Amino acid sequence: MEWNTSNNNKKKVTVINGSHFSNLEDFYEEVSQLFMKDEDWKVGTLDGFNDILYGFQGEIIWNDSQKSSEDLGFDVTKEFYQNKIRQGKPFNTELIQQKLDELINGNGQTLFDILIEIIESHKNITLILSH
Repeated sequence: MEWNTSNNNKKKVTVINGSHFSNLEDFYEEVSQLFMKDEDWKVGTLDGFNDILYGFQGEIIWNDSQKSSEDLGFDVTKEFYQNKIRQGKPFNTELIQQKLDELINGNGQTLFDILIEIIESHKNITLILSH
């Protein structure tokens, strides 16, 4: 395998545009185009989003993050969990029910919170939220 090391000194800047999507599926489409334009597969899960960030080094600027926070907020997250519980296997429905209960009780994470946490878990990435 050949590695291209010529760009290692330059930090990349990638801009996620919150105005380009209003749901999780379209978010996946947006980040697939940004991070994987030369790949023949697309991001379709939270784990997949986490996976594509390994190896990325630099800044991610999330424009219209306030819009994304609302678009990927309580209602969409509640529906996301309910769909997984309805689907059942392979999902851990007990864990998902717990996450849903936490969300409903006001101390759980929204999908937006989860996406932010995923990005921030990568120490080689600086996240800038731009409203």
